[in-house]
Amino acid sequence: MTGERGARRPGRVLTALLCALTAAGLYGCSDSGRPEPSPTPTSTPATTPATKPPSLSPFTGLPARPAPVLAVKLDNVPAARPHTGLGAADLVYVEQVEGGVTRLLAVYSSHLPDLTGPVRSARESDIALLADFGRPALAYSGAQSALTPLLRAAPLDLLTESSAPQAFQRSARRPAPHNLYLRPGRALAAAPGADDARDIGLRFGPAPPGGTAVARSTVRYPAARYTFTWSAADHAWRVAMDGREARATDTGPLTPETVVVQRVTVRPSRFHDKFGSVSPYSETVGTGTALILRDGRAHEARWSRPSPTSGTTFTTPDGAPLPFAPGQTWIVLAPRA
Repeated sequence: MTGERGARRPGRVLTALLCALTAAGLYGCSDSGRPEPSPTPTSTPATTPATKPPSLSPFTGLPARPAPVLAVKLDNVPAARPHTGLGAADLVYVEQVEGGVTRLLAVYSSHLPDLTGPVRSARESDIALLADFGRPALAYSGAQSALTPLLRAAPLDLLTESSAPQAFQRSARRPAPHNLYLRPGRALAAAPGADDARDIGLRFGPAPPGGTAVARSTVRYPAARYTFTWSAADHAWRVAMDGREARATDTGPLTPETVVVQRVTVRPSRFHDKFGSVSPYSETVGTGTALILRDGRAHEARWSRPSPTSGTTFTTPDGAPLPFAPGQTWIVLAPRA
C-alpha cells in the first residue's frame, strides 16, 4: 500500500494502523477512512544560488531599469528660471553660449518628470557631447539653419515642436521664447529608436582618500556664475546661479550629489546666432584637468576622452579611477583658466 490516490481501500485493521501513523506525520487520514496521499518529498539544495544584484544606472550608480536616453536642451537666462523637471535628471551639463551666458543639457533615463523646460535651441557642441551615448533622443526648440544638416547627420533622434508637436506645449505664464516645455514621456514615445543608457565612463563608489574640505565652490563664465555650497543635511551640493538659489518648480532646491568642474577649451565655432554673435564651442574630446566635488570635499582630477564615441574617464592625478557619489551629477564645462 502506497497511500496514492486511486489505490483500493484497505481493510479496517490496516486503516487503523495508517491513521495511527498519521500522528507521527507519515500519512494523512480522512473521516472516510481513506488515507491522504503522502506529500512529495522536497530536497534542500546544497547551496543557495546568489541573488542577482539589481541593475545600476551608468549615469547615477543607483538601481534603475534599463531605459532610453532623453537629452533636453534648456534655457538658462534669468527669465527662464526657475526650471521645471531638472531635479529628475540623471546628468546636467552646463555649456557656454553666445554672450557669455550658459544653457543646460539635462539627460534623463532613470526617471522622467511629467514636464521639463523651458526648452531652447541646440548648439554644435551638443553633437560631440552626446556622441558617446549611442543614439539618444535630443529635444530642442530649433537650431541655426546651417547647423541643422549636422544635427540630422548625427546619431540622434531629433525632437522639435514641428517634428513631435504632441510632446511640446507652451506656457501662458512665461513670455516667449522662454515658454516652451516638453513632456518627456510623449517625447520618448516619438523616438522609439533611442538607445538605452549605457556606460559613458563614469564610475561610482565610496569617496576616495584625500581631497580638501570645502564649503563652497564657484565657477565663473563671462556673463554667468555658479556657486555650489555643501549641505550636510542634504548630503549634496546646493546650486546657486548668479547669486540666487536654483530651484525646480516641481521638486524645490537643486541638490546634485556630485559636481564636476571639467576644464575645457572654449573656442569660436563656425556658427552664429541671429544677431551675428559667434557661438562658442566647448571641446569635450581630448584631455584636461577637473575638480570633483563630493561629500563636502574637492578632489583634483584629470579627464580623458580619446574620441567622440568613447566615454570620458575621470582619474586621480596618479591615474586611479575617481568615483562619483551615487546620485545626480552636474558636469560644468568651464573655460580653461
